[in-house]
Order: sequence, then structure tokens, then C-alpha cells
Amino acid sequence: MAKKKQSLDNKLNTLRAGVLGANDGILTVVGVLFSVAAATTNPFTIFIAGLSDLLACAFSMSAGEYASVSSQRDTEKAVVGEEQLLLKTQFEDEKVHVVNFYENKGVTHDTAVEIATELMNKKALHTAVNVKYDMDLDTYLNPWNAAISSLISAALGGVLPLVAMTFAPNPYKMLATILATILSVAITGLLSAKLGNGFVKKAVIRNIIVGIITMFIHYYIGRLF
Repeated sequence: MAKKKQSLDNKLNTLRAGVLGANDGILTVVGVLFSVAAATTNPFTIFIAGLSDLLACAFSMSAGEYASVSSQRDTEKAVVGEEQLLLKTQFEDEKVHVVNFYENKGVTHDTAVEIATELMNKKALHTAVNVKYDMDLDTYLNPWNAAISSLISAALGGVLPLVAMTFAPNPYKMLATILATILSVAITGLLSAKLGNGFVKKAVIRNIIVGIITMFIHYYIGRLF
């Protein structure tokens, strides 16, 4: 049996989870690095704190994405169950929805009725769900894809600041980490804008500002305590 192709919604959802995971991984790890580095100069302590946070963030983001997408999938299944009932009890009303759908696309009434009749006779449930909810019955959202994407991206996102803080020469550790963070959040801002068809410049600048504020706040919290 041939393996079904991943739907566009699933692909976009997986990419979204990956971008958000990477961004959270960057900000949480750099936040811990800066707060701990402000409180102690012990490189091993700073590294362990950063690594622990990286792992905790990755698994937390993964679990959150799994729960979130699972809820969306449950909603999709509930909608399909409702449509199954409506097709048994109000078939003609459901057919009218399909007719109206094609008429709104500019098809003449007679042609819309012909299309609706043929589709409802062949694949009534598929047609009703697609027309009313823009859903593909064969491709429910996959929570595992989002969870794995978020797990990997959150871990990778936190790696660059952690590597910068760990391996940069002592006088340049903070500067290297700042530059690594700015580069990382700029990339996630670019990707999020591309995925959402948004303004790239605005998304990149916004992410950089948030990253700088995150480092500033955590550093001075570390200095206070």
C-alpha cells in the first residue's frame, strides 16, 4: 500500500513548530547563560546550566506542540463525526452547501447542481468536509511531526549561543554569545516571515529586539542575585 503524501497543512504546521521551537530554544538558553554568567565566572557551571536548559526547553516545547496539535486533530475528528451524522439526517441540506459553494465560485446554478450531485453520490463525506471546513479527510494534522520538529529545532536553536559562550575566548564570551544570538533570532525571524507571508525586515528586527531585551533582563537579574 502506497504511503500517503503529507498534506500542505501538515507541512506548514511542522515548519511552524520548527521555527517557534528554534526561537524559544535560542531565547531560553541565552537567558539562562546570561543570568548564570552574570552570577558566576565558572565556565563549567555556565555550560551545565545552559545545556540543562537546552534539553529541558526542547522536551517542553515538544510536549507542548504534541498536546496542541493533538487537540486540533481531535477537533477535526469531531467535525467529521458531526458531518457523518448530518449526511444521514440532512443529506439534501448538505448538498445545498456544496451547490452554494460552487455557485460562489462563479459556476452557474445548473452546473453547480450537477457537480454537487456527482460529488455527493461518490464521496459525500469527503466533499462535505472539504467544502464546509476546507479539510482533507485523508490527512489529519499529525501531532508527532510537530513534536519532533519542535524537539529538534529547539535543541538546535540553543546550540549556537551555548557553543559561543563555551568556546569563545574568555574576554569575548559575552560578545560572541550576543552576536550568535542576534544571528540566530534573525534567521528565525526571516523563516517565520517567509512562512507567514509577512514582512521580512519587520520580523527580523522584532526578533533581534526581543533577543537583546531577553539578554539584558537575564543579565541584570543574575547581577542582582
